[in-house]
Amino acid sequence: MPLVSRHLLGPGPTNPYPEATAGLAAPLLGHLDPGFLRVMDETCAMLREVWQTDNARTLPLSATGSAGMEAAFVNTVGEGDVVVVAVNGLFGERMCEVARRCGAEVVRVEHEWGQPVDVERVAAAHPAPTVVAIVHAETSTGVRSDVAALGRLKGEALLLVDAVTSIGGIELRADEWGVDIGYAGTQKCLGVPPGLAPFTISDRAFARRVETPRSWYLDLGLLGGYVGGTTGGARTYHHTAPTAMVASLHGGLRRILAEGLDAVWARHERAGRRLQEGLQELGLELFAAEGHRLPELTTVRVPDGVDAAAVRGELLTRYGIEIGAGAGRYADTVWRIGLMGPNADDDSVALVLAALRDVLRR
Repeated sequence: MPLVSRHLLGPGPTNPYPEATAGLAAPLLGHLDPGFLRVMDETCAMLREVWQTDNARTLPLSATGSAGMEAAFVNTVGEGDVVVVAVNGLFGERMCEVARRCGAEVVRVEHEWGQPVDVERVAAAHPAPTVVAIVHAETSTGVRSDVAALGRLKGEALLLVDAVTSIGGIELRADEWGVDIGYAGTQKCLGVPPGLAPFTISDRAFARRVETPRSWYLDLGLLGGYVGGTTGGARTYHHTAPTAMVASLHGGLRRILAEGLDAVWARHERAGRRLQEGLQELGLELFAAEGHRLPELTTVRVPDGVDAAAVRGELLTRYGIEIGAGAGRYADTVWRIGLMGPNADDDSVALVLAALRDVLRR
């Protein structure tokens, strides 16, 4: 059965930037080839720009964003460590589970789904945690939380941030905000296919890392040569890097930085605002709290009496448009519409609004 083209306007993956697609089609190089090592070096340097960090240990982990979450916790959390987790959606829930499996004493700070994190309540949840964890852009609810404010209140704790849906889409300043460990994914606002986890860790956090983490593959100590010596033959072998995916990320990052990071953030903001205004003009109610809505991922309540899955199916078969269902208990009552990477533009806004208007009328 031949594959068909889709407008990927859900919570991810998104359609890639053309430069990212071209990277996949480039001649394949070996993971120790000097040409690839140059690409890896350049990719790590561009990731530092996108993260807004000087961290030397900034790299694309050879796995998806969920492995980035695993790497963040297994390298910084040991048996009995206290981990405070802000929970305001599905991915805060997952943080709790990953920390629990590391043997942590997990302190959950619960919030209503659709609301931002109360950073003062999180900061006051325990007097001396090892790690405080927060989701910057909660993919399950479309809510942005104030990482910078939590960074000011973290004290001696390490600040661990999920930036999967925020990186390359909204303002993110790791060093300025006091982020010690951050992980992301390629398949959302970076406009690259899924398969890598952009990751950064500060010297402060690396010095306090678990010496022998529970994961060999994600051991940042062993991975040091993956970025620290990525020039010529000095690179230390650890595993076979997915060279085509790194080339794709290299292309996507070049595209973003050529446009300018501030301009990319502004483009996502404009597209999201126009979509949200258009949805409200259709009589639909937005789910996320006003003033904290993500421009790159909009959550909208399914109208009473409407079959949420049938609407998504009709959008897919009639128009080739993919939007997402809600998450958890909101699976049948919320839609998630993403405008990420190259899809953060007026054409995508007009397309999904017109198609949704038509399908709802039918």
